[in-house]
Amino acid sequence: MPPSMHDAVRQPSLLDPTRSGSAPAAALADGTGHWTGRGQNFAVTWTRAGAEGDAAHIDSAFETMVLVLDAAVAINGDGQRAEAPPRSICLVPPGAWTLELAAGATCVVLSSLAAGQSAGASNEAAYADPDPRIAPVGAPYRPIRDADRIRILSIDKVAASPDKPRLKMLQSATMSINWVEYDGPRNRQALSPHSHTSFEQGSLALAGDFVHHLRVEWGPDADAWQEDRHVRLGSPSLMVVPVQIIHTSEGVGPGKHLLIDVFSPPRADFIAKGWVANAGDYAAPDAAS
Repeated sequence: MPPSMHDAVRQPSLLDPTRSGSAPAAALADGTGHWTGRGQNFAVTWTRAGAEGDAAHIDSAFETMVLVLDAAVAINGDGQRAEAPPRSICLVPPGAWTLELAAGATCVVLSSLAAGQSAGASNEAAYADPDPRIAPVGAPYRPIRDADRIRILSIDKVAASPDKPRLKMLQSATMSINWVEYDGPRNRQALSPHSHTSFEQGSLALAGDFVHHLRVEWGPDADAWQEDRHVRLGSPSLMVVPVQIIHTSEGVGPGKHLLIDVFSPPRADFIAKGWVANAGDYAAPDAAS
């Protein structure tokens, strides 16, 4: 029998390098640098260049997603060079690549991890004992066209589904994301607490402050009950929500809020409902030749 929910309650990863004493231990004292957090199936690497620019590197067996936020990033490798403008999402084929960041540029690399693969993440120890409830990455989806080319999408040209107007959803071969962006605080009368039974969710904050609300549902064993948590994190930060933890995220305070939900493998349920904007660019694993 698999472990019950209350026999296997795991703690979320809460990574906020902007706050003193928070993991990653090497805080970004001047707002620039690199840090990596992970889930069981995915890694998130955040980089902000200084005044002289910077470089980052990808070496992955899977297609990766690169989020380019506020200044241009050039992607080089495999005889290709692509210039990614601000507010773009790049789908980069498997292999080794170099990212050249202009001064002040911020980018995030989202990559899937094979079973047992280390990411060199600040929360690496949380995955020394894998959670058997989490479904593996599995067989990748297959890009239907230009599988060996860098593909660049402008987030401002991506349409949200009418069913989910707050979210812009995209996928790669092994991941999917929800891009959630709004001004001012989130409506507290319209939060969305939920949980997942077979996958983790990464909540990557890239602009604004968020309160992440977390609850362990009560079961018959009162010794396993936990107090609700309401954790405030700034940007950039990453929360990784374990299986079966009820959660919702609330943007608080004035100004822009940008939160990226990260999943690996892709959310097949969202794809089936027609919510993923570029799902037509991929064939599902069981349809691949």
